[in-house]
Amino acid sequence: MAIKSGIVGLPNVGKSTLFNALTNAKALAANFPFATKEPNVGIITVPDSRLDTLEKLVNPQKVIPTTVEIVDIAGLIKGASKGEGLGNQFLANIREVNAIIHVIRCFDNDNVIHVDGSVDPVRDKEIIDTELILKDLETVEKRMEKLKKAAKGGDKAAVRDVELGQSIYAHLEKGEPARSMSIDEDGLDIYHDMQLLTAKPILYVCNVDEDSVHTGNKHVEAFKKAIENEPAEVILVSAQIEADIAELETKEERQEFLEDMGLNEPGVNRVILASYKLLDLITYFTAGEKEVRAWTVRKGAKGPEAAGVIHTDFEKGFIRAQVIKYNDFVEFGSEAKVKEAGKLGIEGKEYVVADGDIMHFLFNV
Repeated sequence: MAIKSGIVGLPNVGKSTLFNALTNAKALAANFPFATKEPNVGIITVPDSRLDTLEKLVNPQKVIPTTVEIVDIAGLIKGASKGEGLGNQFLANIREVNAIIHVIRCFDNDNVIHVDGSVDPVRDKEIIDTELILKDLETVEKRMEKLKKAAKGGDKAAVRDVELGQSIYAHLEKGEPARSMSIDEDGLDIYHDMQLLTAKPILYVCNVDEDSVHTGNKHVEAFKKAIENEPAEVILVSAQIEADIAELETKEERQEFLEDMGLNEPGVNRVILASYKLLDLITYFTAGEKEVRAWTVRKGAKGPEAAGVIHTDFEKGFIRAQVIKYNDFVEFGSEAKVKEAGKLGIEGKEYVVADGDIMHFLFNV
């Protein structure tokens, strides 16, 4: 499914290094600005311990996790909203993603050049915020011209939309991202239709040195204070540690490395799961002797839509779905025993899929 998040940040903050660790891709990671010019698109495997449990219970021939797309977008600098650097390209790329993973440099290293000459995560965030807000102001202004023309003709809906547009513009002018606005239900259509860059949900990843990966440092503390009123999660990751983990060949080697570093899991796992949640996605499973597989759907998806993720024919000819709750499957240990216990649900087209559902679709084409 074409749902993806984009990694953004200033040049040389560790975006491409993190991208490589997330995807095991080999994007160019170099110590100079604009090492990433064209956006790199990668596929991320979503870690899910429930797959391991289902594998033990079902003993399938293979296990297939679900995936999401991620885009490593060119570094942004001051003036991007006016086309400076790779600004136009950056803004076009970010418009295409559904959520933003903003990488912030929170480590000191004289050998890694900072585009502005010093490490200041608060300043770096404000640079990107400013450029995105300036572009959004331009977008709202252009849209307002069209709305005002419609409003002159006495269109009540257009008059209401003009008022909303003015509110959004005033909010952005204060330096506040659109995502922090409270929009009533009547205004949601026009709000979403504007496709504002700062309306996209965001996750902040503080790239720290190895010694700061557990507790953070002065840069992290300053950054957290700066965003304390913003509804966004902050995750600490050492991109260098993640790069080292990604180079290891076996699961045992990676586990040993993590233990040596005092870590329970790779930082990229936390980034992946947080971005998955940010994209408003959930997972359902299919489980049989041939394979146990995880599938991704948007939260709130109904049965036919979930079936369509497997194959469009499943959605077109959807009849019903057999549904087992994950906890019931684990408790009883098999589909047969779930049926004996009367826990197998038969659901129709209006059934809203829950995270962790184990589903089997009946269809006719």
